[in-house]
Amino acid sequence: MTHLPEPTRVVQLPDGTHVYADQMPATFQSAPQVVHQHIHQAAPDRTVQRLALGSGVGAGAVTAGVYFGPLLVGVLTAIAANLAMLAFLALVLAWGVHTVVKSTGSSEGAAAVKNARRIGRRRRR
Repeated sequence: MTHLPEPTRVVQLPDGTHVYADQMPATFQSAPQVVHQHIHQAAPDRTVQRLALGSGVGAGAVTAGVYFGPLLVGVLTAIAANLAMLAFLALVLAWGVHTVVKSTGSSEGAAAVKNARRIGRRRRR
């Protein structure tokens, strides 16, 4: 059996891929590689997320803070804009009704208003 070629060795790399031993990169053929991990602090604008993680609440609170925070601001802004528009519309309609009633009022209407005022004054005393 000396005439057969030597079997090739297959090695699994740390990243999970398989390669032939004679084709491995030089870094994998030597001693184990040292991994340097740099840990950075969170960005200063993520206070809510850091508090949620620090109190043990978990990823759900972080996701809610990141996703629903701006969404809530947008919804409240839209609601405020709608309410402002409705208030303006009510003001314009009330002014229009007042103007129409004032311009179409007759002397009988004025007399009725006087009588209503007199009755109101009597009841208050």
